[in-house]
Amino acid sequence: MGHFCSQRASERMSDGPMSGVESGRERFSSSALPRWLLLFAVSCLGLRMVAAMGKEEKRQLRDQVLEMFDHAYQNYMKHAYPADELMPLTCRGRVRGLEPSRGDVDDALGKFSLTLIDTLDTLALLNQLEEFEVAVKKVINDVHLDNDVVVSVFETNIRVLGGLLGGHSMATLVKEQSEQMQWYNDDLLFMAKDLGYRLLPAFNTTSGLPYPRVNLKHGLRRPQARTGTETDTCTACAGTLILEFAALSRLTGDPIFEQHARKALDFLWERRQRNSNLVGTTINIHTGDWVRRDSGVGAGIDSYYEYLFKAYILLGDDGYLQRFNTHYAAIMKYISQPPLLLDVHIHKPLLNSRTWMDALLAFFPGLQVLKGDIRPAIETHEMLYQVTKKHNFLPEAFTTDFRVHWAQHPLRPEFAESTYFLYKATGDKYYLEVGKTIIENLNKYARVPCGFAAMKDVRTGSHEDRMDSFFLAEMFKYLYLLFAEKEDVLFDIEDYIFTTEAHLLPLWLSTNFTKKQKNEATAYSDLDDSNFDWSCPNTQVLFPNDPSYANSIREPFKNVVDKTCPKANMRQDVGGDGPGVRSHLRARDFMANNAEHLDLLKKMGVSLIHLKDGRVQLVQHANQAASAHDAEDGLRFMQEMIELSSQQQKEQLPPRAVQIISPPFLGRMVLTAGPAQFGIELSKITTGVRGFVAKCEPYNGCSEVTNHESIKGKIALMQRGHCMFAEKARNAQKAGAIGGIVIDDNEGSSSDTAPLFQMAGDGKNTDDVTISMLFLFNKEGNIILDAMQEYQEVEVLLSDKAKDRASFIKDPGMEESERNSEVLQSREPSSATYECQREAALNIKIPSGWKADEPVNDNSGQSIMSDAKMQLRNEILDILSGSDQNPRKTPTDTSSDTVDGKDKDMQRTGCQGTFEDDQESSAQSSDQENEETDNEVEQESSPNISQETEARTIDSLLSDWKEEIDAFEMMDKDEL
Repeated sequence: MGHFCSQRASERMSDGPMSGVESGRERFSSSALPRWLLLFAVSCLGLRMVAAMGKEEKRQLRDQVLEMFDHAYQNYMKHAYPADELMPLTCRGRVRGLEPSRGDVDDALGKFSLTLIDTLDTLALLNQLEEFEVAVKKVINDVHLDNDVVVSVFETNIRVLGGLLGGHSMATLVKEQSEQMQWYNDDLLFMAKDLGYRLLPAFNTTSGLPYPRVNLKHGLRRPQARTGTETDTCTACAGTLILEFAALSRLTGDPIFEQHARKALDFLWERRQRNSNLVGTTINIHTGDWVRRDSGVGAGIDSYYEYLFKAYILLGDDGYLQRFNTHYAAIMKYISQPPLLLDVHIHKPLLNSRTWMDALLAFFPGLQVLKGDIRPAIETHEMLYQVTKKHNFLPEAFTTDFRVHWAQHPLRPEFAESTYFLYKATGDKYYLEVGKTIIENLNKYARVPCGFAAMKDVRTGSHEDRMDSFFLAEMFKYLYLLFAEKEDVLFDIEDYIFTTEAHLLPLWLSTNFTKKQKNEATAYSDLDDSNFDWSCPNTQVLFPNDPSYANSIREPFKNVVDKTCPKANMRQDVGGDGPGVRSHLRARDFMANNAEHLDLLKKMGVSLIHLKDGRVQLVQHANQAASAHDAEDGLRFMQEMIELSSQQQKEQLPPRAVQIISPPFLGRMVLTAGPAQFGIELSKITTGVRGFVAKCEPYNGCSEVTNHESIKGKIALMQRGHCMFAEKARNAQKAGAIGGIVIDDNEGSSSDTAPLFQMAGDGKNTDDVTISMLFLFNKEGNIILDAMQEYQEVEVLLSDKAKDRASFIKDPGMEESERNSEVLQSREPSSATYECQREAALNIKIPSGWKADEPVNDNSGQSIMSDAKMQLRNEILDILSGSDQNPRKTPTDTSSDTVDGKDKDMQRTGCQGTFEDDQESSAQSSDQENEETDNEVEQESSPNISQETEARTIDSLLSDWKEEIDAFEMMDKDEL
C-alpha cells in the first residue's frame, strides 16, 4: 500500500475515484486563458515540446541513480566508517568531539555509525542484497549504543531507531523469500529495543512530552548526563515518535514505547489553539505553554502532521485521522495561500508571522497526495520546482518573491519525495522530467570525488564539508522508486509505509492491538462523500486515464517565479546571482562604511543619515538618481532593506545580562545587554560565559587582533563601528576569546532611553562563530571600562538572565566588608541600577521610559489593568525615591523550589538592588510571609494533569484565555 491507504480504504475506493479529491475547488481549464496569453507564456519561457520519456530513458535514469548511490555509499564506507557521517571534501569521517562543534546539528551524532544504520533498508530496496547482508553484520558486530554522549531524541528516533526497525523488516523479508541471511535471528530488533529503553528517560516529565536530548549512557542523571535542564522542545520533536515507538512495541510485545509516544501526541493535541486548531512551533515541556506561537508546515512542526496521518494508516486508529483532518482544515484555511504556504500566528491566524518559507515544507505536497487533496499539492510542488530551476536547489529558506533567504542546501530529499508521490498519483511523466532535473543538478553541482557535498550557498555554488545520513536514507529511495518498474523492487512497496526518514515499516503491524474500525457493518453502497473523510485515495483509480489533469493545474504556475520575461540587458547584483552589465546593490550586502556602496547609494538617489542613537536612516529621492534605471534600482534596494529590517524585528531575541562578579561588585551590578543573532545562544548555556575582560587591539575589532596573549581565554571588549558585528566576533574568536562584548560608540547612549538592540549577522552563513556575543550601549559599557581603570582585573558573567549573587561570594563574611567599599552606594543610584531596584521591589519588569498610559507586564506576561497603573506608578516612584521601606512583592517564578525563601526572592528578581542596609533588613523581615504566599500561589497554579475530565476542561479554558491575552499583547507589540 506504500503510504497511500490501508487495504480497507482501497477496497472501499475500488468503484471509482475518491469523491472530493479536489476539495471543492473549481477545476481549472486552460481554455479559460486567452490563446495569445498562453502563447506568450510559452515563448517567454523558451519552452519546446519534448516527447514523453520512454522506457529506455527511464531505465537509464534508474541505473544512474544506482551508480550515484554507490558513489556516495562506497565513499562513506571507504573514508568514514565507523564514523557517523562522511566529510566529502576532506574525504574523512565526522567524529563528534574531534571536529569543531556545529551546535544542534551535531546532536544527531552518537558515535553509532549513523550513516550505515540509516542506509540499511535503502540497500535492500535498491536490491543490493549482498551489500545489505554485509552491512547488517557490521551493525550487529561493531555498533555500540551505550556511549557517553548527549543526542537528540528526535533525530535518534527517526534515524537510528527507525533505521534499525527498517533494517530488521528487510532482513526478515530477505530471510523469508530467499536463501540469504538464514543466520539472522532478530538481532537488529534487539538493538532497537535496547535503544528504545535508552530514550525512555527523556519522557520523565509531568506533561509526557520528552526532553529534547538524552545521554545514551546516563539518561538524565546529573551531573553525568550533561543534559536534562532544557525546558523547551519543538512540536515536531515531541510529535514524531509514534510510528517508530508503536512499531517497536508491536514487534517486541512491550507496550511501554507506544504508550509514551501516544501520551506525547495526546498532550500536543490538547494544547492546540482551540479557535484556530493550529499548534505553535516550540512548547514548554513542563507547563505546556507555547514558547513560539507561529505556526506553519515547515521546520519545527512538519512531521507532527505527517505522523498523525500515517499513524492512522499504520495503526488503524481513527482518532489520529480525526485529529489530522481537524488540523488539515485549519492549514488550508489559514496557512495555504496557493501556491505558497506561509506561517501565521496561532491566535491571529489571518496575520502572517513571516515573509519567507523554509525548504522542509517541500514534503507537504506529498502528504497532500496521501490525503487525496491533489490540486494544492500540484500547485505548491510546481512553485517549488520553479524555485529549484532558478537556484538549482531549494535554498534552505526563500522569500515570497522567491529570493534566497538562507542560502544553504544540505541535500534535502523532501522535494524528491513529493515528486515521487505526485508521479505515483497522477501518472504524469512530467514528474519524471522533474526527477531527471534533480539527478542532473546533484551530479553537476554537488558531486565531488569522495561523495556528494552539501551546498553552502546555492547562489555561488560553494560547498560545505557535509553529507548527512538522510541523503542516503531518503534521496535515493525516492529517486529509485520514481524510475524503477514494479519488478525492479524485491517486494511490493504497497505493503509498507515510509517514516519521515523513509524507513520501511510493514502495514501488518496494524493487526496487533488494533481496535474495531468505525462503520464496520456499513454497506459500501450507502456511503456518501462524508464517509471518505475516513479513508485515503486508491492511487490506481485517482487519475485512471487522464494525466493531463495535473498539467491543467500546473499551467498557471509555470511562470510564477519569473513573472516577466528576462530582459536582454540583465542587471548584475553586487555579490549577486548572475552575469550582466549593470550593478545593483543588494540590501543584504550593504555596509555603511564601504565607500563603493555609498557611491552606489548616491547614484540611486538614496541618502544616508546617521541618527544620534547610532542607527542609520535611508531616504530615497528618485529625482536625484543618475538615471531612470538607477532610480528603479534604488527603489528595489529600499524595498529589500524594509523587508530585511522587518524580518530582523520579527526575530527579536530577549535581552541578556552582563553581570560584574569580581570584587567589590560581587554580582550586584547587572547591565542590560542586547543579544546577537549569531554565535552560541546564552539560553543554551546554563552557567553562562564567565571570564575576565580585555580590550581588543585594534579596539574596533575589524582586523586581526594584535594582542592575542591579552585576549586569549578572556571576554573581548570591542567598539561598535567600521565593520559588521560578525566580523568582530570572528576576529575575537580567532584570537582565542571565549566571548565578546561590543560597546556602542555613540556617546551617551543608554538602555534606559534606547530600545533593545540586537546584533544582526552579515547576511552570510555565521555558523563558524562559536562564541557568545553581547551588545552594551555606551553608558553601560563605560561602567565596565571605568571598573577596569580602577580595579584592573574585572570579571563578568554573560548569561540569559542574572544569576544569584550568593554564588559569587566565596567567604560568607566578605559581603559585609565589601559593602563598605561598594561602588554603587549612593542615595541616588545610577540609571543602570534602576531596573534592578524596580524588579527587586515589585518583581515586575518595567520597560525603560514607561509612562502611566502604557501597558506594564508582570513576569508571567499578563498585562496589569489600566485602572491600577497610576497606583503602581506612584509606588514605583516612592520606592525609587527611598520613601517606601516595606516594598510589596509579587510572587512570580516557581522555578527555584529547591532554595529557601530568601534565595527565592533573589532568584526571582534576577539581580540585587542597591538599597540601604535598613531597606534590606526591612525587605528580609517579610521573607517568611512572602514564602507562605509563594507556596499558596504555587499550589493554586500548579497544573494537575491527572484531575477529572471536568476539572481538566476548566483548566484548559482558563489556559486558553491566558494564552489569548498573552498573544494579543505580543501581537500589539509586534504591530507597533
